[in-house]
Amino acid sequence: MNTFFFYAVAFALLLGVLILVHELGHYAVARMAGVKVLRFSVGFGRPLLLWRMGRDNTEWAIGVFPLGGYVKMLGESDDDVDPQEAHRSFSRQSVWKRMAIVVAGPMSNFVLAILVSWGLFMHGLEELRPVLGQPVATSAAEMAGIQNGERVLKAGGQAVETWADLRWILLRKMVEQDSIELELINERNELSFRRLALTAAQSPEPGEDPVGLLGLRFFRPVIPAVLGNIFPGSAAAAAGLMLGDELLSIDGKPIISWYDVVQTVQDSPDVPLLFEYQRDGKTLSVEITPVSTEKGGRQIGQIGAAVADSEFDRHRHNLLITVRYGPVQAFGKALEDTWDKSLFTLRMMGRMITGALSWHHISGPVTIADYAGQSAKMGLAHYLRFMVLVSISLAVLNLLPIPVLDGGHLLYYVAEIVRGRPLSEQCLEIGQKIGLALILILMFFALYNDFTRLISG
Repeated sequence: MNTFFFYAVAFALLLGVLILVHELGHYAVARMAGVKVLRFSVGFGRPLLLWRMGRDNTEWAIGVFPLGGYVKMLGESDDDVDPQEAHRSFSRQSVWKRMAIVVAGPMSNFVLAILVSWGLFMHGLEELRPVLGQPVATSAAEMAGIQNGERVLKAGGQAVETWADLRWILLRKMVEQDSIELELINERNELSFRRLALTAAQSPEPGEDPVGLLGLRFFRPVIPAVLGNIFPGSAAAAAGLMLGDELLSIDGKPIISWYDVVQTVQDSPDVPLLFEYQRDGKTLSVEITPVSTEKGGRQIGQIGAAVADSEFDRHRHNLLITVRYGPVQAFGKALEDTWDKSLFTLRMMGRMITGALSWHHISGPVTIADYAGQSAKMGLAHYLRFMVLVSISLAVLNLLPIPVLDGGHLLYYVAEIVRGRPLSEQCLEIGQKIGLALILILMFFALYNDFTRLISG
């Protein structure tokens, strides 16, 4: 399948599901409150598809602009309301009913995130164990005394089962504190405690990995660079490499492990490389040009050779773990995960508002589409995990007290409760203009960042 088409489909499906769930929340609670729904639309603008159904003859539409949706209710705008249906008008409902209808959209996205996470935790996910590799020289990890092969048991007092757990704890703690204590165990079952400074990763540049800035690396076992697979028609096959050949160096740089080969080849698309290898006790050499291939949004090199699968299988048990929970524990984990990610999203927004974090970290539809495509290529579980993250972000964003967003409407209703009467039309109009201006500024930054990333690569 064409990469652009695949990414577009993954993005459209992701956005379609999240918008549909959000608007269904508004729709369902509005119907329960007795409000008449005139139109349910996924997308804005002129409808591409339009049909009517239900006892109220509600219009169901798919708009030409897919970045959003809406539920239009009787009496919500300047519609002429038939006196016989006045009791079904949105504006005639109590403030508590109106608040329930508005908050139902974001809550639906939270519920979706919880349910999908619940299913993933019950199904089980194969994850990397939190085993640390040799830290980057002069980094915070090296300063902390972290050693190659140590496994993290706890971080900041929290149990760590997987590499993803470790990353998530570190990301959260970076916002709250300057250092964290790691409880580690080495291959000799000796316990140790390290104090890891987090300051180097608290203000990352766009595109930088905060955990990488700490100098932390995942452990990679030494796998001899002995070829166990040569793919027909590949650059390696054309160069005459054979099963059993042991790669010794590339462009004069010694090969210690198969990962050295992978890294060098991937970093050299369309660049001729001189391979030195050993066959039957003889040292030979050959020039091979890695074929450029797109992966993860960048061009990498490939020669079409690999070590034997058995080499990876020998280390698989020590480096991978399948995390699975029973229904009750999985639901608790899903609630905790959704709550943690919601708070983290709010904190990151707060840091951007205060200037502690660059606005260049805001992502727009192009970046989201890229990540959606990448996660879909990695498998359904990864795609659903990304959907959970975006669903939580969408819910949190919509609850911000900005006019035109759901949170802005809730702010109006809180003011109405305090005052004992609705805000004036003039006040609402001013609020709408302010809210629209803020959203347009946010969209500008998001699109600017998207295209900057595209241009800079």
